[in-house]
Amino acid sequence: MPHRPQPERTCVVCRGRGPKRDLMRVVRKPDGQVMVDATGRAPGRGAYVHRHEGCLGPKAAHALARALGAPLPAAEAGRLLVESHVMQEAEK
Repeated sequence: MPHRPQPERTCVVCRGRGPKRDLMRVVRKPDGQVMVDATGRAPGRGAYVHRHEGCLGPKAAHALARALGAPLPAAEAGRLLVESHVMQEAEK
């Protein structure tokens, strides 16, 4: 059976590539709200980030703001970090 290619995405923080399922999608919805997209199908501007601490640290706020085309306050970046940890624990 031939190997089927898997969707690949690029992390906006470290610029590393990886399978889509290994990265977390963050989306800026049309109303301006920024949230973690667990389904991968939420409408709006999306950006992908690795799920490990190195890519979810302080550098993430600047990279996500640039990728989403909107400023991302530090409090919002912290909320996204907590939300991503909760989602990781739920997947285990």
